[in-house]
Amino acid sequence: MNRRVYAVILASGKGERMNCGFPKQFAEIKGKTIIERSIEAFEKNENVDEIIVVSEPSTIEKIKEIVQKNGYKKVTKIVPGGAVRAESSSIGVGEVAEDDAKVLIHDAARPLVTQRIINDCITTLDSCDAVHTAIKATDTIIEAENGMMKTATERSRMMQVQTPQGFRAGTIKKAHCLAKKDGFAGATDDCGIVFRYGLADIRIVEGDRTNIKITYPEDVAVAEIFIEA
Repeated sequence: MNRRVYAVILASGKGERMNCGFPKQFAEIKGKTIIERSIEAFEKNENVDEIIVVSEPSTIEKIKEIVQKNGYKKVTKIVPGGAVRAESSSIGVGEVAEDDAKVLIHDAARPLVTQRIINDCITTLDSCDAVHTAIKATDTIIEAENGMMKTATERSRMMQVQTPQGFRAGTIKKAHCLAKKDGFAGATDDCGIVFRYGLADIRIVEGDRTNIKITYPEDVAVAEIFIEA
């Protein structure tokens, strides 16, 4: 049975660390905005059926214009996001009607996601209910508190999280429902919520070093180098 595949693209952040005076998803990388590059990655994937964009409310019309200008046929909904990431994610997956559908949740700020990563997430969901994209950590990671080191970690066991993260729709909907009941709104990624409530074993799909998150102005320059290469 072929389950329908939805991509939920989170584009409701303000991107204040970019210091560009407007939401960072509208910053350009080699002639295209960050949000355009993120949408296009899923638009051209033959396994993705629909795209849902979760937008900062004040930029919904601008995203509609971008979708119309580029003729993105898979974008079926553009909905207003919430105050925090977890709320925006919950709103996006709530737009998926079928609980057995596959849902990929992706940060718009990762515009260079590869087709291989997208396809690996979709395929892996054939045999599990939750998928994490991650790469091996290259730096030693420590836990700190109040400016003091608390614990050191074994680098060989550490991984750095990326997106997309994939789920059966019913699983991630249940996770967000439980988090809402608990008043737990501080999650920075969706797999963390599923893990918190033990709703599924979470498989790891290998990410890519080029799948960077645009956070600071210098990240745009790095992304441009990757595009040129």
